This record gives sequence, C-alpha cells and structure tokens, in this order.
Amino acid sequence: MPEITSVTFFKCRGFKDQFWLFKMMRFSHAFLQEVKGQTFYKLMGSGRGIGFNPWPDFSTYAMIQVWEDEQYAHRFFEDAKLMERYERHTTDRWTLLMRNITSKGRWSGNSPFAPSTNLDPHNPYIAVITRATIRPARLWQFWKYVPTSQKPLTNQPGLIYTKGIGEVPVLQMATFSLWESEQALKNFAYQRSEHTVAIQKTRQLDWYSEELFSRFQPFASYGSWEDLNQLDLQLPNNPPN
Repeated sequence: MPEITSVTFFKCRGFKDQFWLFKMMRFSHAFLQEVKGQTFYKLMGSGRGIGFNPWPDFSTYAMIQVWEDEQYAHRFFEDAKLMERYERHTTDRWTLLMRNITSKGRWSGNSPFAPSTNLDPHNPYIAVITRATIRPARLWQFWKYVPTSQKPLTNQPGLIYTKGIGEVPVLQMATFSLWESEQALKNFAYQRSEHTVAIQKTRQLDWYSEELFSRFQPFASYGSWEDLNQLDLQLPNNPPN
C-alpha cells in the first residue's frame, strides 16, 4: 500500500488539561520516535483564530505524521497508548488521513511527502499544508503584513477548516486548510488580491529561509471537531471510531 499522511488536531478546555497538552509537546517525542511504520512526524502548537497568528492558542495542538502505508496509521490511532492518553485529556480529537498530490520545498531539511499513485479522481476535496521558517531579519515585515493577507480567509467560499500551527512560535509557522474542491482553493489563491500580494512580497523580500507547500487528497477521518461538520464529508472508507 502507498505512503499516506495524517494530520491530527487536539482540543481541550480548562487549565489542567491545557497544561498537560503543553507538556506533551516535549514528552510525546519519546513515544513518537519509536512508532512502527512512521517515517516523519511533527508536534505543533497553534495560533489564535484562523491562519497565521503569533499569539498562542493553548487549547489546540496538532500532529502531522507520514506513514509507510495506511495500516500502520490505523493501528496507531486505534491501539496506541499515547492516543488513549490524549483521549483522556481532550474534548475534541480529529484526524484526517490523506494522500499527497504534490509537494514543493523542504521541512527541517527533509522532503517528507511523496506524491501518491493511488489518488481517487472522483474525490473533490483538497487539503493544503504550508510551512515556513521566517528569517529573523524579516520578522517585523512578515508579521506586519499577516493580518492583511489572512483577512480573506474569513467566510471564504469553499473553505471547510483552517488553522495556523507551528513548531516554534513566531519563527516557524505552518497552516493547514481543508477545501471543498480544487477550484475553491484556486479562487482564494489566485483571485484574492491580499493573497497574491503576499506571494509577491515573499519573492521580493525573501521572507523565508526554508519553505514547503503541499497539497493532499483526504480520504478518511477519525473523531470529531468542535461544532463543524467535517465528519459529514462524503469521504470514502471512514474507519470506525
């Protein structure tokens, strides 16, 4: 079976569980480094609201993993003791399984996402992961423009969900977004002036020392998330909860 990628979001309420999730940003590594069938992983915090935000959201964390095949992923999410511990400390946990469509750039010196040869031509949904390390000398310019570039995400047609995530606050940022279709994504990427200007500024001002852009085809999900209806998506082969 071909390689797949998973993205998992965790949400909790209350200081005790928020502190537990914060601690696990350090202590989960001992377990995750030994997971069988996993070739890449990243634990990340998140920013407030949607898109990039330098102010942390201590209620929400994310984990991205790459698997040798789908069965390793299912085994981890169904049986891993680590997932049982997260379950006890979170009010919402949602995992999306995805096949990579295309990937450009590097993440911590790696190219973790290999394009899949097993895409479903009848599945319209598309997910995007962008990740960048911002040059320290460009931090002020980058964060000054962020509110303008992110404004179109509010009530953007075809956008199902988006969240700003990252490994290191302010310096290493990423976004995850899920769209109803490729056309909806293109309408945002190429028809919203704020976003096209951001792309131009990235090239002109050389904001990033490292960047990555990847598109995925989601095909299954676990769990639930807030009051959104992600699990109502017509995704094939949803694994049992």
